[in-house]
Amino acid sequence: MQLALAHAAYPNHPIRLIVAYPPGGGTDIVSRLIVPELSKKLGQSIAIDNRGGASGNIGTEAAVNSPPDGYTLLMGNIAPNAINVSMFKKLPYQPERDLIPISLVAITPNILVANMKLPVKSVADLLALAKANPGKMNFPSAGSGTSSHLAGVLFCNMANVDMVHVPYKGGGIAMNDLLGGQVDIYFATMPAAIPFIKSGKLRPLGVTSEKRSIVLPNVPTISESGLAGYSATTWYGLYAPKGTPSDIIQKVHEATVEVLKIPEIREQLIQRGFEPIGNSPDQFANFVSSEIIKWGKVVKLAGIEPE
Repeated sequence: MQLALAHAAYPNHPIRLIVAYPPGGGTDIVSRLIVPELSKKLGQSIAIDNRGGASGNIGTEAAVNSPPDGYTLLMGNIAPNAINVSMFKKLPYQPERDLIPISLVAITPNILVANMKLPVKSVADLLALAKANPGKMNFPSAGSGTSSHLAGVLFCNMANVDMVHVPYKGGGIAMNDLLGGQVDIYFATMPAAIPFIKSGKLRPLGVTSEKRSIVLPNVPTISESGLAGYSATTWYGLYAPKGTPSDIIQKVHEATVEVLKIPEIREQLIQRGFEPIGNSPDQFANFVSSEIIKWGKVVKLAGIEPE
């Protein structure tokens, strides 16, 4: 009876939301867009705790090792919660075993952008330049095994071009160096790239989804730009540590879905390149399982050896 009452009172003090990346990347942006309203729905403040490093593994492990009481949540994404299963020989956690899916929050394509100094205006231009300069061009990522890394590997593999991968400790840092001209191109998340595209500081070459983005409808897909069949999207979802009571999971899930139905929140997400989702814990779990299988195949096809 006391346990049930404790759950019914949830939450009765502030909640921590771990974001396994530094500020500025897509995971951080989507978190900051929904947290104010999620806080209102739950009736408690929610503090974002940025824990970057190791392709999202450090922050994810911190969430896994937190008390399963509903006061530590995780905004996961495709890398630490799906791709890294195939990228690391000894992952310090197992996404499907150690975390409880709450809801898929949003999906977004990545977008291939170039710094303004690079003499390319299309995917075709980029491929021609890369083929003429094997091993001399580079692309950064938010970390080894992240979506920005594998999107680049898949691109190089399918196009048969040789470009150097430059791993960073987060998307925001990679973006800064792209803007400064230290790196050539970047398979950035849409939310991180759109402000710089609109301000003319980055040149968009193509989106990584199968269909064009409603936010940037004039930017072609990479698939329609000469690399038929190319597709790579990023997703973000809310998790809790294994052992978190089901009634708490349900309460956070209901609040999250309600937030994602708010017209103003949906519009803010869409304008930044996110497609709001808000599905059930079971649907999210099934989706994650399919993503682990899909990206495991891509890692093998790309010839990447687990670290």
